[in-house]
Amino acid sequence: MSRESRTHFQTDHPQELEIEPGEGGGQTAGGGGGGGESASAAAPEAQIEALRRQLATAEQNAQAQRELYLRSAAELENVRKRAQRDIEQAHRYAIEGFASELLPVRDSLELGLASGATADAKTLLEGKEATLKLLQRAFDKFDIRQIDPIGQPFDPNRHEAMLMQESGSAAPNSVLQVVQSGYELNGRLLRPARVIVAKSSAGRSDGSA
Repeated sequence: MSRESRTHFQTDHPQELEIEPGEGGGQTAGGGGGGGESASAAAPEAQIEALRRQLATAEQNAQAQRELYLRSAAELENVRKRAQRDIEQAHRYAIEGFASELLPVRDSLELGLASGATADAKTLLEGKEATLKLLQRAFDKFDIRQIDPIGQPFDPNRHEAMLMQESGSAAPNSVLQVVQSGYELNGRLLRPARVIVAKSSAGRSDGSA
């Protein structure tokens, strides 16, 4: 086909010339679609990065909580050990104060024994009275009380009956005489009082009948 024929064909069919820009536009649109796919691929990457940051934060918090727990456990163990030592010390030296109060009593007894060979009876008696006062002061300081139940009803929880004796004046089953004193520590029985308990005499029993 001659040059004139090709020119005449293109001039007679102008629509054929419009097809080429359309095809070129299709390629451009295709290029735009490729950019959308790239944006879609970037979204999961951002989510993964966000999850990584959250995981790192959670791990840091977990580590901080673990360190806090370890410190608390160590402090609790130290408190337990200190309490155990205090209990052991209390058991070992519980009577330290009372023992200190008894030292003057022993000193007084030793002094009385040392001077016993040369001292007269009056001096020895005064020395014993002074020693007893020292001991009583120690008892008072630590709330050690003497049980003196004379005339009171016999109490088996606080008294120990040595024997029963007839009495025309004392009430039956009352404490007639204290053989050995009893003692209490802060209201708790240390030693029961050994006593003689009164019982009705035969004559009183007959008279009451």
